[in-house]
Amino acid sequence: MKPVRPVLVVIAHGSRDPRHAATVHALVERVRALRPGLRVETGFLDFNIPSVQGVLESLAAEGVRDVVALPLLLTRAFHAKADIPAVLREAPARLRIRQAEVLGPSPLLLAALDRRLYEAGLTPADKSSTGVVLASAGSTDPEAIAVIAEIAREWRHTGWCAVRPAFASASLPRTEDAVRELRALGCARVAVAPYVLAPGFLPDRIARGAAEADVLADVLGPAPEVARVLLERYDAARTPMLAVVGA
Repeated sequence: MKPVRPVLVVIAHGSRDPRHAATVHALVERVRALRPGLRVETGFLDFNIPSVQGVLESLAAEGVRDVVALPLLLTRAFHAKADIPAVLREAPARLRIRQAEVLGPSPLLLAALDRRLYEAGLTPADKSSTGVVLASAGSTDPEAIAVIAEIAREWRHTGWCAVRPAFASASLPRTEDAVRELRALGCARVAVAPYVLAPGFLPDRIARGAAEADVLADVLGPAPEVARVLLERYDAARTPMLAVVGA
């Protein structure tokens, strides 16, 4: 008998901005399309429904046993380290839950950033003369900030003229300051690539900070590369679960 695959529960932050939930749902639909037969549910930590707790209680009531909880986050900061584990500890006891790793860093996310910049009008031929601002939401977590800086360094090695990290909150520099720095370096054009998953308050702040840039890319959203990262994280988390149950 073929083992039942664990249910994938995507855990999103949630937002008062309706574009956030719409983008999360579009991403989840792309995941379902890439992996037909995999059950994927979405729960939100705040502002939107269903809540993570509500999703887990419903699954338990249905008789589901195994769940992979996947934080829809790009870095391991407070939500991944504290909020989400706290919610999962309150889940029904019958559920066996494994928390997957956050999405970043991943080469696929760099490919998604490139995709968004090309969709905004750049071409691969523009890379060597274009400076890019890698604009993230920001965090007070030193580990998360260090990861963003490392991603910027790695992305620079793929051929861009220069790449500078920037943050919409909690950390410096701001997007507008990084744009001016790249302009001062002599880059022929400056592009801003939001390293965020969905629209909302902080992505809007990034967009305002990009006023002096030549190109502003869209958020990562339901890019196919992002959906593939979700499935990679799911597969990595479910493997030890299957080993435990003898699958």
